[in-house]
Amino acid sequence: MRAAGPHEPGSASAVAAAAGAVDGDAGRAIRFAVETARLLPQPGAGQTSLLFDALASAAAADLTAARVLEAHADALTILRQARGDTAVPGSTGAGTQSWGVFAAEGPGVRLSATRSDGAPEDSGWQLDGTKPWCSLAGSLSHALVTAHTTPAGAEPGHRRLFAVDLGDPGVRVHEGSWVATGLTQVPSGPVDFSAVPAVPVGEDDWYLSRPGFSWGGIQVAACWWGGAVGVGRQLRRAAEGRAPDQIMRAHLGAVDLALLGAGAALFDAATAIDAGEAVGADGVLLAARVRGLVARTVDEVVTRVGHALGPAPLALDARHARRVADLTLYVRQHHAERDDAALGDRVLGEELPAW
Repeated sequence: MRAAGPHEPGSASAVAAAAGAVDGDAGRAIRFAVETARLLPQPGAGQTSLLFDALASAAAADLTAARVLEAHADALTILRQARGDTAVPGSTGAGTQSWGVFAAEGPGVRLSATRSDGAPEDSGWQLDGTKPWCSLAGSLSHALVTAHTTPAGAEPGHRRLFAVDLGDPGVRVHEGSWVATGLTQVPSGPVDFSAVPAVPVGEDDWYLSRPGFSWGGIQVAACWWGGAVGVGRQLRRAAEGRAPDQIMRAHLGAVDLALLGAGAALFDAATAIDAGEAVGADGVLLAARVRGLVARTVDEVVTRVGHALGPAPLALDARHARRVADLTLYVRQHHAERDDAALGDRVLGEELPAW
């Protein structure tokens, strides 16, 4: 795929302009995602840095747009990795479908996949149970959903990825459970599935073991970083419009260092992905490091901008206030000290320490 020119569809500037027009609206975000994802490079195909740049540019403009775009683009990538154009129950054409990826697990809920006796391998599957954290399940047309293919308590247990039509009558979205003040139009509550037809995508455990799983985690971090850039730009604009203020400039300098460091890590990760160096355990370790670094950068940028500017932009600037709320929730997909502890375990397992 040729890199898009600076003003061509799919370029970072064009994606940013389209994302800005979303202005926090979920319906516009879905249309933006469907129209934009097909223009973006595929991860690992030689232009991963352009993909990350486009996602970050969308996030700097509007985090609702970026949140929906990233998930839709990830789903399309997964389908291509698995076997090209997957036939989906109720499909009306890949160009009009809107996709989510529902792969989280939660305590007290379980989604099971079963197959009718004697049915061919790729048919006769159905999903039953509850899946947590299903973003925009009531608004999207389709989703990729992980479900257990072994009974509860079985060892080893297995999960498999399935494509489902969210318009099926067996899909019931839990309404009213989303009370977040960030990403308010991207509700991510539980969904009940009752005898919902499902098409397998990959074999058992393929979804978690494929190289693209780690890459997808890094492209989410590119969105976090873009959101932090958007917050940081608020500080830069404020500093440009005031008499010299050394405290503000100190915060601006620290924000610059944090953003440049995390941005360099994302660029290096894109290079490693394209070079085939981010697979298996190496890919998992790289994703953990980049996600952790970007998450810390987000926390620092939000804190420093808040200290430098005080309450005014949070109270009087709707876009800034929404961006901070959206980003504060979005970045909590990184589990802070728990993910740091997991990273520490991986660092101890390195054959050749990186430092």
